[in-house]
Amino acid sequence: MRLGLDDVETIDGESGERLVQVAVDAAGAGGARPYTYRVPASLADLQDGEAVLVGFGRRQALGVILGPAAPARDLATRPIVDRVRSDGPLLPPLTLSLVRWVADHYLAPPALVVRSMLPPGLLERLELVAEATPAATTGEAGTPGVAAPVLDRVDRDLMDQLAGGPRPARDLAAPEGRAGLLRRLRALAMGGLVALDWTLLGASAGPRYERWLRLTAAGRAVALDLVSARKPPGRPLGPRQMAALAEVAGSPPDGIPATAIVERHGSSAVAGLVRRGLLEAEVRQRPRRPLAHRPAGVRGSRPATSALTAPQAAAVAVIADRIGSRDPRPVMLDGITGGGKTAVYVEAIAASLAADRPALVLVPEIALALPLVDRLRADLEARVALVHSGLGDGERADEWRRIRAGDVDIVVGTRLAVGAPLADVGVVIVDEEHDAAYKSDRTPRIQARDTAMELARLAGAALVLGSATPSVESYGRGLDGAYERVILPSRPSGAAPVVHVVDMRAELADGQRGTISRMLDDALAGLDVRAGAQAILVLNRRGTASVVLCRDCGHVQACPDCERPLVYHQAGTTLRCHHCGRATPIATRCPACASSRIRYLGGGTERVEREVRAAHPDLRVARLDRDVAERRGVAERVIDAFIAGETDVLVGTSLVAKGLDVPGVTLVGVVSSDVALNLPDERAAERTYQLLCQAVGRAGRGDRPGTAILQTYQPEHPVITAVATGDGSAFYAAELDLRRRFGSPPFGRVVKLTVALPDREAAEREGLAMVERLRDRAVALGMALDVAGPAPAYIARRNDRWRFNVVLRGVDPRVVLGEDPGQPWSVDVDPDSLL
Repeated sequence: MRLGLDDVETIDGESGERLVQVAVDAAGAGGARPYTYRVPASLADLQDGEAVLVGFGRRQALGVILGPAAPARDLATRPIVDRVRSDGPLLPPLTLSLVRWVADHYLAPPALVVRSMLPPGLLERLELVAEATPAATTGEAGTPGVAAPVLDRVDRDLMDQLAGGPRPARDLAAPEGRAGLLRRLRALAMGGLVALDWTLLGASAGPRYERWLRLTAAGRAVALDLVSARKPPGRPLGPRQMAALAEVAGSPPDGIPATAIVERHGSSAVAGLVRRGLLEAEVRQRPRRPLAHRPAGVRGSRPATSALTAPQAAAVAVIADRIGSRDPRPVMLDGITGGGKTAVYVEAIAASLAADRPALVLVPEIALALPLVDRLRADLEARVALVHSGLGDGERADEWRRIRAGDVDIVVGTRLAVGAPLADVGVVIVDEEHDAAYKSDRTPRIQARDTAMELARLAGAALVLGSATPSVESYGRGLDGAYERVILPSRPSGAAPVVHVVDMRAELADGQRGTISRMLDDALAGLDVRAGAQAILVLNRRGTASVVLCRDCGHVQACPDCERPLVYHQAGTTLRCHHCGRATPIATRCPACASSRIRYLGGGTERVEREVRAAHPDLRVARLDRDVAERRGVAERVIDAFIAGETDVLVGTSLVAKGLDVPGVTLVGVVSSDVALNLPDERAAERTYQLLCQAVGRAGRGDRPGTAILQTYQPEHPVITAVATGDGSAFYAAELDLRRRFGSPPFGRVVKLTVALPDREAAEREGLAMVERLRDRAVALGMALDVAGPAPAYIARRNDRWRFNVVLRGVDPRVVLGEDPGQPWSVDVDPDSLL
């Protein structure tokens, strides 16, 4: 049984001081547990969420207070050294509770969890700042029991340096070096002349400031004289000064940014007006807004409809009831692609805002965030914040500050947004809940969907999991009643597309060796672009060729780090590893036999794009894959152009199969339906089914009928059959039966441990030793636990280290594991893949 914070004594029995949990941000502070410290009487007003300075080993480190702590058994607790000034607690109580849960559930160091929920760089710079006290100017130095210091020349020089305001200690000049400087500052602080504070300086994450200008009373009078053609009193103004004064007079009452005035009229003219008291300058924060360049409203996408269908209205009623009763039990919004889930989201958010509670909406990909934001801004008069990794550090920091200050109504973002510093939330929506992008591949390895469930439980918020292709575990929980399943059975507009399956084996036998089948090529040729018809081509593989081999000896060019085949990218003319990102120049001769007969096999998005352009030069073709999306703003421009009808054919990876609601799309072609179908992973079939269904569902959402063409070498596979017939019930039943047999979610929990060492045999030995320890521990605890492995990882070698996996299955394998085993192991709780 786990004790809650309200169930423990939080006062040190000896000192009587409050005990708190602190996430210590220092090397060596590993493990999924915070550390316990005492709050000294001098810092009794410290709040949960504040940054503090603590002793850690023989050094001092930065920490964040997570909440009250129980007395440490047989261990003396150390006092917090000092508070670290910022603009209040870094995280609100709701987010702090989520931090504790994430650290415990995913066996992650609390400090790393805290970092994941803060803007980049916020904890990077901790500085000691000195400031002259009022006593330094009034002469009332000294504190009770401490005599006022006698100032020598060096002290007086330090006080002169502080006369202009607070200064970081590192910027102060002192002849005795840093150690001597700190001694003098402490002595001055004891004497009441100087205040010393540790402060977080957020680097690029800090606020951005700018000067603003506005009229003074005297300036307003002069401006009126100029308008009335009267001669103002005093020294005459120059032409540039008069123009600058007139422009500021015509600005809003709160002023105008000084930059524009200075650029047009010159800095000397503006400075002269300030000196004469006609203008006053003020420094204000200049927020960075990622949505500032996008006008409010939906740009070219489907207009909002006022009337909901009966199934949509029923779904909204269920969610609204959950919001009103603060019931966090999940609502699974299940329906065909194009079934109108977004309209339900909008109404659910409106219900939350009506209850004066903000909303959180998670999307799996950056590219899907902006169309949803456009829809929300068009349908609701609400303040929307955007959170994703594609924002600049300053933009993320400013959005984070807005959210923490309560200045937003809706937060939309990728998995990063689940840690947004919301003080409260009324509805949490996870769109495309099945998507693998919700699982983080680095510590803390959260599953954002499951973390959102815990956030909803902590906040008493309604939780909506939306997907036309639910994950197998969510589907199972919907069947057994753990989730309330609400079905959207039909499209409000348009009709389900007609699906054709093309056997690529027959195409190959007929001599068709390109990536595009004859049926798909004919469909592209018949695309009625004059009437606004558009097409999407999906290929779950980037690049131009997936394998580069020697035709003489068969050698495949592979990454020297990961030992996975390199992919040829025509753009940049390079070979690239899609696992570690390593780029390698193209070899003109085989590294194994020196043959020049190098061949490129398979096809990626670049090759498909090139073939479509060559075969149909009249079509406007664009591409969207990871390589494109990594370039700032490019994915946004590609999607906006497609939504606006400026692109006829969009070629891409799974990115283009998710969330796009474009009425003009009448044709969808899946170029390689079975590319990931036979991977040695228990989710391979599930992922392929979801991708194909999502892709097919992009077609036929408008007035014209839609067609989907699936190209496959395995037309008889159950996944292909399920997608072609539009009936996934048999597929889900078969997958659930497999999960039940193996104890996988939703019938059990899984933890994956990975060991990585430079020596292959040493890594395998370490894996075997871990397996024995875990089996012995399970027996000692009397718990049923299946331990598999060690087995080589799918990418057996990465970054010069050999990797072996150990997989644990049971009711809760974390209990047997206990805690993060530390180096050389990594822990993945609820892994998305066992490869």
